Amino acid sequence: MIKGTHAALAAVAAALLPVVALADASTLSFTKSWTYSHAPIAGQVSEVPAYDPKTRTLWIAGVVGVDVLDAATGAFIDHIDTTAYGSINGVAISDGVAAFAIESVPRTSAGKVLFYSTRSRTPLVGNNPVTVGALPDMLTFTPDGDRLLVANEGTPSTYGLRIGSTVPRVYGDAAVDPAGSVSIINVKTRTVIATPGFVGVPVGGTNLRTGTGMDFEPEYIAVDKTGRRAFVALQEANAIGVLDLRSRAFSKVIGLGVKDFGLPGNQIDPSNNATVEFISPAVKGLYMPDSVAAYEWRNRTLLVMANEGDYREDDADRSAASTLGAVAPLANLRVSNTESSTGNLFTAGARSFSIRDTDGNLVYDSGDILDKEAAKRSIYDDGRSRDKGVEPEGVALKKIGDRTYAFIGLERTLNAGVAVFDITNPYAVSFIDMIVTVGDVAPEGLVVFRNRGAYFLAIANEVSNTTTVYRLTDDDDDDDDEDDDED
Repeated sequence: MIKGTHAALAAVAAALLPVVALADASTLSFTKSWTYSHAPIAGQVSEVPAYDPKTRTLWIAGVVGVDVLDAATGAFIDHIDTTAYGSINGVAISDGVAAFAIESVPRTSAGKVLFYSTRSRTPLVGNNPVTVGALPDMLTFTPDGDRLLVANEGTPSTYGLRIGSTVPRVYGDAAVDPAGSVSIINVKTRTVIATPGFVGVPVGGTNLRTGTGMDFEPEYIAVDKTGRRAFVALQEANAIGVLDLRSRAFSKVIGLGVKDFGLPGNQIDPSNNATVEFISPAVKGLYMPDSVAAYEWRNRTLLVMANEGDYREDDADRSAASTLGAVAPLANLRVSNTESSTGNLFTAGARSFSIRDTDGNLVYDSGDILDKEAAKRSIYDDGRSRDKGVEPEGVALKKIGDRTYAFIGLERTLNAGVAVFDITNPYAVSFIDMIVTVGDVAPEGLVVFRNRGAYFLAIANEVSNTTTVYRLTDDDDDDDDEDDDED
């Protein structure tokens, strides 16, 4: 049973800003092309996809290596085993070079980046691998391909203990907690030219989390089109770091504030009682984005963030709201120990995606659209209601014709869901559709690419261990630009 109405979409901040009318409504449609199961390779997991236009192949990274697939048909081409170096966390491709982020054993040791030729699928000669910070999680090339940026998350294996008995709670530092950082690699020489960290970096914004017993842990990186600035998601800290790529140093860290679930359009289902019931509780959500992507609107860089939310891995940073006196329907809601107190509850994640400017100001938030649309399609997992709802995790952006689309992967639904929004005008965002793939579970990574003049969306599904590709068709697309195609 579903209760509650589909409320207004606009964020409060957007209401205060000028709105420019959109052009004609989007005509984007989706057709499934193929699905590939990664089960034949023991231990392989479908987590992060990357497209290589030179060979028209998809590279799917996950734990033990990379599966290389024909992008048009999904046919298996090759498996690259990376277990000799550790566990692979990510892959990025530029100009025929594939870079792999490798987590060492133990993960608190320095990680590595491996470089491969996408044509020969063999390691590049010369300085390879390159040593980077601990637990390299995600990596991306700058637009010119000259530099590779690596998010070194530096997660401790054992966390610090609670200090005292106060509520909210404060935790001590872990005995071994590698500093979070970003490695900047010169691609031509394959050398680390800088490893900026966060000591002494100015902080601002609101609701920056610092009492969790962790330092800042880079999760994801987006680069502006000029290649001069990078924006680094610090998920557990509820923040974004701004990295100046000219000075090779962080200029600031911005706390991202909280979302008020009590406001219209921000309803949540806080109870896993087998009844899906959206309400407006006196609860706030820490945005805590995972994936981040950048795009340009009227010569401004804007950031698109999937507000997944995340607690400490040992779960010491979360409790049921009942421990702070909450009763049904909030009793089972999982709340943050470092922010919450009796009558003042904070939970991880905003159950939405947001658009922000580069100073962290909120331009748009999708409100309660993602959870409610999943419920309409009977893929909402009520067992996740008390935690973070559908858990928006992956983000991919693509301009098709004169429209810019955002694809938002939902990690916690009964069948894989990817929400599609037209974000051409960030002050007049429209929900387009939700792609549901029966049999696929837990979209982890997304990539949109162009192959032989057509656009495609590749979805890496972690739990079902499958990769699925959809063809994207826009009837109004008259763009003859072939930049994403190469012979």
